[in-house]
Amino acid sequence: MTQVDVRPQAGDTVTGVSVPGDTQGVRKKGLGGNSVGLFGNAIIGISTVAPVYCLTSTLGSTAGEVGLQMPAVFLAGFLPMLLVAFAYRELNKAMPDCGTSFTWTVKAFGPKIGWMCGWGLVIATIIVLSNLAGVATSYFWLLAGEITGSDSIGALDDNKAVHILTCLALIAAATAISYRGMTATKGVQYTLVVLQLVVLAVFVALALSKAGSFETSVDFSWSWMNPFAVQSFAAFTAGLSLSIFMYWGWDTCMASNEETVGSDKTPGRAALIAMVVLVGSYLATGIAAQMAVGSGTEGLGLANPETSDNVFAALAGPVMGPALGILLFVAVLASAAASLQTTFIPVARTVLAMSTYEALPKSFTEVHPVFKTPGRATVVAGVATGAFYTVMTLVSEHVLVDTIYALGLMICFYYGITAFACVWYFRADLFRSARDLVFKGVLPALGGLMLTAVFGKTLYDMWDPAYGSGSAVLGVGSVFVIAVGLLVLGAVIMLVMQRRSPAFFRGEVLTKETPSLIVAD
Repeated sequence: MTQVDVRPQAGDTVTGVSVPGDTQGVRKKGLGGNSVGLFGNAIIGISTVAPVYCLTSTLGSTAGEVGLQMPAVFLAGFLPMLLVAFAYRELNKAMPDCGTSFTWTVKAFGPKIGWMCGWGLVIATIIVLSNLAGVATSYFWLLAGEITGSDSIGALDDNKAVHILTCLALIAAATAISYRGMTATKGVQYTLVVLQLVVLAVFVALALSKAGSFETSVDFSWSWMNPFAVQSFAAFTAGLSLSIFMYWGWDTCMASNEETVGSDKTPGRAALIAMVVLVGSYLATGIAAQMAVGSGTEGLGLANPETSDNVFAALAGPVMGPALGILLFVAVLASAAASLQTTFIPVARTVLAMSTYEALPKSFTEVHPVFKTPGRATVVAGVATGAFYTVMTLVSEHVLVDTIYALGLMICFYYGITAFACVWYFRADLFRSARDLVFKGVLPALGGLMLTAVFGKTLYDMWDPAYGSGSAVLGVGSVFVIAVGLLVLGAVIMLVMQRRSPAFFRGEVLTKETPSLIVAD
């Protein structure tokens, strides 16, 4: 593909509009090209996933669902993510565009399916941002209480007003860092990600050294790697849904493609590196934790309902001791804060792409002339996150919990559509070579089918009021109402935009033939 350098020059008005005189229809977005390399992009992908945060919040829940088969479920959740990652890699090679799933599915399936796919990504990210901010806030006050030795300071998190104000301050700080561009983001992430992985490695080493020291300890067995040993299919799918959530966020590597050196190849490689690091970290931590304390429901067991929602808080002292245990609190705070900051990347750039291609209001095409970031989209995402979290917290903690449970449906929704988009877009290429058949067809199709199955099963389970917080609306589970309601809201907004931007929805703006922007290396 021809390399087209359309980077803005000093003094340019930087907006996502067609390049003057460009008969090929390439649309510039004004992002800062060549801002991050392979290693930096992989770091951003790992940071967005937030491995320490994911582990402390899901180790116990997963153990409660599948028992000692937790490592097997971690591997099972990794499989569809890996297959979908191949789809992202192939699509990014052909069409490097910061709109990722939105842009690719529009080209494959048309404006309406593409718009809804983009909406799924945006709303999922807003939900995650609000949750990350809440977790970071809780650990901020928990850590402050540990450092000062004051229970009253640690208890400030229980004060709703203090909690909300602290949460809004963290969201504002994360928004400001993301607003300043990929270079600022990358610098902060190096420190926070390395801190997470180092503390996690220390925890794994100490947990292995203490295997057999506690009443609930169990000996390692290779049967832990057998997913067919899970007691029921329902338990397996529940654990798989949690596992898929633990890998979500690696596609941030793709969302920063227009700002990455080698925009067509580097993001795909970075995503695969990030996923290998994640699955290795999850397996090592899961196995070490089970050997040390087991997966039972008593004492230090991972599935103990009193501690399963925050495993590291319960295991920090017993496994690492008082001195080193506090590092786990620091690591969880760093993990949530780091992910809070980088998670702005995909939502802001997806909104930028959607507005550039006239699927959202033109005002979102504004890019900061110095920082080369989608400034307005980033700020609006920050405001939306703060407003969403505040309203949900004030309305009901049950609603907030159920909103988080609805996240898994959104992830399967837009990942699955993107996987199928890869197969359909490259359908004419599939039999040109064995490689094309495998990486553009078979593997993405399998990933899409797996996620579709999880989507359907989760949607069915959500109907039951017992799913999530246990609350219901007219006898229907509130998680189902929230998840389907958010998708319906997206459809309504799409219909409004169809009246405002008829050219996009007629397929006149973004088509399969529309060339993609490739920033020169």
